[in-house]
Amino acid sequence: MFKGYIFDIDGTLTSTNDLIFASFNHVTKKFLGKHYTNEEIIELFGPTEDYILEKLMGDNFETAKTEYYKFYDEMHESMADSYPGIKNIVFKIKEAGLPLGIYTGKGRTSSIITLKKIGLYETFDLLVSGDDVKEHKPSPEGIKQFAHKFNLDPHDILMIGDAPADIIAAKTAGAKSASVLWDSYAADIAKRLKANYYFNSVIELENFINKNLIMVKN
Repeated sequence: MFKGYIFDIDGTLTSTNDLIFASFNHVTKKFLGKHYTNEEIIELFGPTEDYILEKLMGDNFETAKTEYYKFYDEMHESMADSYPGIKNIVFKIKEAGLPLGIYTGKGRTSSIITLKKIGLYETFDLLVSGDDVKEHKPSPEGIKQFAHKFNLDPHDILMIGDAPADIIAAKTAGAKSASVLWDSYAADIAKRLKANYYFNSVIELENFINKNLIMVKN
């Protein structure tokens, strides 16, 4: 029985991977004349977009950053959306009166863009982005912030994400981990890390959380 839920964004709430790849290549082509493969971009994941762009762009960083977020925002509706059914899960947890958090490696700017685009920005009680921690995932810092804010024992928190970093962060914090595999770019690695729970579809996750919410009510 969980008393608080934390969600990742990319690959968990939303199908944003293609949008991220396109956004990076939009600016790398424009400012560096270079195209990165999806695998090469994934290798950069961990730090926020700002950190990655600053390392790549040098003196063009500020201009490239503005261009990146402009593209990300303008192309969001045509390239990314929430997974069918995932919003229902979030709303049910909210209706049950349980704390809801986001812990993502994305920067705050792109996190807010995405959450607003899919209509969930006002639903979450806490947003911990890559800009809000001293150490990025798989650091458990975001989970600890959530536990502290809502006075929860980490063992009563479920961290839901698609990446190996989500599993490691949860284990380190002492929370439970739910690994969602419907759009994970590292599903094989995630399976080897032995999360507490694995879900292959949104409906599987919804059924599991529904049972937990019934237990809370009773």
